[in-house]
Amino acid sequence: MTRVVVNLDLPGPIISRHVYGHFAEHLGRCIYGGFFVGEDPDVPHAGGIRLDVVEALRELRIPNLRWPGGCFADDYHWRDGVGPKGSRPRQVNSHWGDVVEDNSFGTHEFMHLCELLGAEPYISGNVGSGTVREMSEWVEYLTRADDSPMADLRRRNGRDEPWRVPFFGIGNEAWGCGGHMRAETYAGLARQYATYVREHAGNSVYRIAAGANDDDYDWTDTLMRALTRVEAQGAAPFQALSLHYYTMTGPWEDKGDATDFTEEEWYRALSRAYKIEELLTRHSTVMDRYDPERRVGLVLDEWGTWWNVEPGTHPGFLYQQNTLRDALVASIHFDAFHRHADRLAMANIAQTVNVLQAVLLTDPETGALVRTPTFHVFAMNAGHHDAHALEAHVVDGESAVVDGREVPLVSVSASTTGATALISLTNLHATEGRTVVLDLRGAEIADYEATVLTAAATNAHNTPQDPSAVAPERFDGVRRHARGLEVALPPHCYATVSLRLSA
Repeated sequence: MTRVVVNLDLPGPIISRHVYGHFAEHLGRCIYGGFFVGEDPDVPHAGGIRLDVVEALRELRIPNLRWPGGCFADDYHWRDGVGPKGSRPRQVNSHWGDVVEDNSFGTHEFMHLCELLGAEPYISGNVGSGTVREMSEWVEYLTRADDSPMADLRRRNGRDEPWRVPFFGIGNEAWGCGGHMRAETYAGLARQYATYVREHAGNSVYRIAAGANDDDYDWTDTLMRALTRVEAQGAAPFQALSLHYYTMTGPWEDKGDATDFTEEEWYRALSRAYKIEELLTRHSTVMDRYDPERRVGLVLDEWGTWWNVEPGTHPGFLYQQNTLRDALVASIHFDAFHRHADRLAMANIAQTVNVLQAVLLTDPETGALVRTPTFHVFAMNAGHHDAHALEAHVVDGESAVVDGREVPLVSVSASTTGATALISLTNLHATEGRTVVLDLRGAEIADYEATVLTAAATNAHNTPQDPSAVAPERFDGVRRHARGLEVALPPHCYATVSLRLSA
């Protein structure tokens, strides 16, 4: 029997709600046909923004949204996306499908989307093919309140008051599609470009440098050394570094199938999802050498599963189905995020609608909106937003060995607000249930309730024809125990137990 020890009276660092952030790139049907339908008379919208998508994301209390990329960001010139839509120049989206982009969704449309969502904008600037002046003027256009040239242009384009833009990315994947740069080259550019992302009209900007891919610890070390040298002179041009990591079961050329997978591939995906713990730990350790107080944030602004595209879809649009396996990959990530709350400032799943590990799928034929299993894991975790992390120690837990890596079969994390606590539990065994004793210390439990997400098959997924094949249900498999609570987890499931603590 697995035991999990949770000290309810020892709150740790705050789990920022921003680790539950999202990502929207001009890629496939994420923007066009996902968030944005233009003047389509058959889909309820506000200024072209699809309202059922907005309503669904508001259920998740989506805290922030990253845009316009991704690789697209370093080909994007913001002036092409403002002004009358009929006058906006077109461009080629060379990264994603080699299609023509008409720029009908631009700055004003994105900021309107964020307002509808109640989400804070995270904008990625163009370092790869843009200029310092271009980036500086975009920030001025967005946030300046007086009659400066860019504020005046914004007013002529229909927006009087400035927006608040709290997060700004200094390029994207500079080691790859953002310029194929060496770390030293990008470090100098990051310092330069970030200097010109100025704070206008009281708008405070959290500047995020384009950080490492996967386990490139040298990239993180180079950026931290560059930042430390500048800070010694009394300035900090950027406040965080990004990190990108994707889960797949095969090599880049054949990443694995989204729905047709073996039990071996089930465990391999979960093993590779667990790698996020190693990456967060080791990148944080590198950062600790220069920043032991952990003032500089780590931002995992691209994460999620990446499978082969669905048969019959455009190979450059990255459309994939989303199964219970994807949901448990997400739960493993969230548990790791909670444990690294003292360094991890933000995370953004890739991507929100119709691309990669999307939380929402829209059907181009029927117009139906589908909430994926991953959507439900986000929803079930809402109680962790801005709560204090609690240490949760697994005792006598079982493991499987996959590709030489030990994979714990129960993943857990916990948080508290003082009056309440939320415990997340994942049983990763493909075929067997697990009984878990929650050894709850430091507080009395006045009441509890539980929710479970599972299905008969590990590859179960939601479709327009069966939108609730994988959906959360009230869970009756929890009872009182001498140590706290006993939880009878079914196979391949994710569960949350909400506690009301005695005063």
